[in-house]
Amino acid sequence: MRDVMRARDDIPPAGALQPSAFHILLALADADRHGYAIIQDVAARSNGAVRLSAGTLYRSIQRLLEQGLVEEVRQRPAPELDDERRRYYRITSAGRAAARAETDRLAALLRLARVSGFVPGKA
Repeated sequence: MRDVMRARDDIPPAGALQPSAFHILLALADADRHGYAIIQDVAARSNGAVRLSAGTLYRSIQRLLEQGLVEEVRQRPAPELDDERRRYYRITSAGRAAARAETDRLAALLRLARVSGFVPGKA
């Protein structure tokens, strides 16, 4: 009998971003943000469907920092407008490229789903 390799849901395809990482990059696309602001932005953009826990957020940010997709921002808002304990993050050019590639990958999957009849609309 032939061995069949099965894709695992917890391992993304090569080059794919984890959903939490993609949401973080989307949140940083238009502004530098601190952790709690990222959590709020993700919840707002998804109409509450995606709620990142602090643990998931900071593990994902650590991976994104290691991959060079985000960077910690040294410049801070005026002290009277901010808590000095907050860390701010910014998407890098590599992060923008990764988010675009993930968008293309997801669009291709959506096209396949349409062709297969799972999504209404044109193929």
